[in-house]
Amino acid sequence: MSVVLRCSSGCLLDSRPLIERGWRSENRRSHARRTFRRRCFQLVTRRYDQSAAASVSAGSTDVSGQPEKPAKKRKRKRSELNQGEIDSLALHEKVRSVILDGTKVLVDLSQSSGYLNGEADSENEPLPLQECGLAALCEMAKELPLVDGEEQEEFTQSLVGDEGSTSHVDLFSRVTENKEDWAAVVSLMGEEYVIPPHSAFLLSDLTRIQPLVQYGKTFDLIVMDPPWENKSVKRSRRYNYLPSSQLKRLPIPQLASPNCLVVTWVTNRPSHLRFVCDELYPHWGVQVVAKWFWIKVTTSGQFVFPLDSQHKKPYETLVLGRCNLSANTSASTSEMPELPVEDNRLIVSVPSALHSQKPSLSEVLRPYIGPEAECLELFARNLQPGWTSWGNEVLKFQHTSYFTLTPADDQANTSKDDFTDEPTDPQASNLSETT
Repeated sequence: MSVVLRCSSGCLLDSRPLIERGWRSENRRSHARRTFRRRCFQLVTRRYDQSAAASVSAGSTDVSGQPEKPAKKRKRKRSELNQGEIDSLALHEKVRSVILDGTKVLVDLSQSSGYLNGEADSENEPLPLQECGLAALCEMAKELPLVDGEEQEEFTQSLVGDEGSTSHVDLFSRVTENKEDWAAVVSLMGEEYVIPPHSAFLLSDLTRIQPLVQYGKTFDLIVMDPPWENKSVKRSRRYNYLPSSQLKRLPIPQLASPNCLVVTWVTNRPSHLRFVCDELYPHWGVQVVAKWFWIKVTTSGQFVFPLDSQHKKPYETLVLGRCNLSANTSASTSEMPELPVEDNRLIVSVPSALHSQKPSLSEVLRPYIGPEAECLELFARNLQPGWTSWGNEVLKFQHTSYFTLTPADDQANTSKDDFTDEPTDPQASNLSETT
């Protein structure tokens, strides 16, 4: 399962099992299934570069409570910090003890149960280096004329035809669905992408998001990981960023069901956090209910970066909010009860070595949305069984180079239950009840 254990501080997450749970081969007669490359989730050593080491504060400690390595460069005086850095330092000091203490509890519990023991495959398998050109394809597709909503007969299309073969699909103007109980493969510009079962997606940018609105669904959970603007992104040109003001154009009120839980990944830049809490959520009629933190650790349970580094933090923030019922429906609160969301919860996991691949939150958020919830991910870079996904790189981590085919001894007994997030490993199920 994905959630290895839960406690009052949060949960420990194993991302890889959830990526591949229940995925069958595209050939329903084949006794094989696709697994995500293990190497992507085996960060053994800390990302402790010299620039990070130089910014560690005196007296800083790691997860185990041991002192961090001493700084090799002179630490700048507080007066030399710009206003943004001063704000970041103040924000970090507010949450530092929550992150340090909570992470230690979760790591200690996991290690006593046999997890985060530092083990990794002996083979040094290279990481996939697939260059994603989906965003460029979306730019090319923008040259095509827009189809008026009244003229377009269908806003959805099936990936698999009536005879079981993968059909020709228009990925840019319709929501594509794989309703089958097995994965399928779609070919796009000479590249192959794996589409998980019971999933739907739209490949487009913000200017062509309308088919998602016309899809006819509303969602109980909306998760988004916006391409935030920052200096390093501008310098590296690794991906196209989106100005914060443009995020207000997202049609959240049209996509959200009553009492929808909205979750946004936010960088550690205080201006972005203020924008989400004070401008973006109020603009959509969403009320902030909690802030959570994703803590990135190595396979031995150490922070991937020094906790007090001024350059890179070993955590990211998630802002959770609930849609305003009165703005979406006339239903009463008694008809749609609101489950309380605890504040300052931690999600501890070994991060993917692939840039911008976030852990799935479906199992973590299930207690707050229910097992039958409709889920949507915006700015997605991968697909999930049972979810709808949108973005201009929505198939990025679905490329076949990220997967290997392995035997499935009991594929014939695979049922629809395999595509849920319920525990399948008895040992893991027991661990998830840790308090």
